[in-house]
Amino acid sequence: MTASPVIKAVTNFKQVSKTLEEFDVEEQPSSLLEKRYPNIRVIQFGVKQLKSDEHKIYTEDGKEYIYEKLCLCAGAKPKLIVDGNPYVLGIRDTDSAQAFQKNLAQAERIVVVGNGGIALELVYEIQGCEVIWAIKDKAIGNTFFDAGAAEFLLPKLAAESRETPIECKRTKYTLEGSEEKGRPRAASDKLGSALGPDWHEGLHLKGTKEFSHQVHIEVLCEVKKIYLQQEFIQLQRTSLTFPKGEKNVEADEVLWPVYVELTNGKIYGCNFIVSATGVVPNVEPFLDGNNFAVGEDGGLRVDKHMHTSLPDVYAAGDICTAAWEPSPVWHQMRLWTQARQMGWYAAKCMAADALGESIDMDFSFELFAHITKFFNYKVVVLGKYNAQGLGSDHELMLRCTKGHEYVKVVMQNGRMMGAVLIGETDLEETFENLILNQMDLSAYGEDLLNPDIDIEDYFD
Repeated sequence: MTASPVIKAVTNFKQVSKTLEEFDVEEQPSSLLEKRYPNIRVIQFGVKQLKSDEHKIYTEDGKEYIYEKLCLCAGAKPKLIVDGNPYVLGIRDTDSAQAFQKNLAQAERIVVVGNGGIALELVYEIQGCEVIWAIKDKAIGNTFFDAGAAEFLLPKLAAESRETPIECKRTKYTLEGSEEKGRPRAASDKLGSALGPDWHEGLHLKGTKEFSHQVHIEVLCEVKKIYLQQEFIQLQRTSLTFPKGEKNVEADEVLWPVYVELTNGKIYGCNFIVSATGVVPNVEPFLDGNNFAVGEDGGLRVDKHMHTSLPDVYAAGDICTAAWEPSPVWHQMRLWTQARQMGWYAAKCMAADALGESIDMDFSFELFAHITKFFNYKVVVLGKYNAQGLGSDHELMLRCTKGHEYVKVVMQNGRMMGAVLIGETDLEETFENLILNQMDLSAYGEDLLNPDIDIEDYFD
């Protein structure tokens, strides 16, 4: 069952190493799935209600369906800084990404709030528009890397010209004429599924100005208040122009549609605000009348077989909270890679349960591993790459060649616990093995990252 007429398909899947995988996500009409697998029927309606004690699901069109086993994969929705403000856009699915592109085409200045993957890619890709980027951390990209890695990436943000990204061939299906046909009014709050890893490619992210791109970062701050133009005029306060260099910032004479006041006291006017501050599990339609155990992050708690606290109900992906005792080098993160692994594993668990068989925890949960691209660099994060949960009892080793590569490993008691690799380092497989087998590396000391030693051959 899906509220969306298209389904997401994983294409170009590549197993990079034991736990690292790369793939594209493509939207396809659901009829394709039904053609390929005659045992699958796709019902295109949102879920209105779940009655778990009766094993029944009610859809928006009033029909009821009885299930033997159910898996909830409703994902997550963007955490908007404010709800219902027309000048605040969240980016979550293909439709919201297109709305963003349309607004950007008329924009001279936007404010981006948030410091995760979507914010990082956005500020890098946007051209011809001033970008004020407000982050609550000291350094950019805090979800994925530390201040050192951020420092390594910053010159790319300041560079005037863009490198041509690698060509991406993705087909996009939209609802033909659905806009004109006046979709039923629930459409705007219907969530499409999350964007694929290469979501911004093929979008034309250009504003009205001629320069390539200008980004100003405001660190250690959040949004205090948002004013519409009329409110702001009545306040008789001053907003600032786009900061150029270190000289004093002047008062802005231009009237903007919307104004953002930051907690550091600065006010900027802009055409619109992009809220990219993460997601919250989309549990709403299922909680009513069902006694689910819910995690601290708002997700449905699942055990090591992806089973929720209710009989015959499983959950996978962004909607769930991993409540089992995790491997020391794995943690949950709401990413496409984990959603795919969880969905695949949940299906195996449901099948095993139906057949009365036992099943082992899937290997993909042994080690946190994610591969992505930021600022046109390949980025690989492994294990406790930011020393998550290790307290002060760890040390870091670094190797950095400006503009070329950045390698960081997290060590604890002589064993590798995590790593961040930016650029073409070719170290991911070696480091993955060293983290998985927990070999004592104290004897190698700093030589572990010595570029003159071919470490891959050494530990092959």
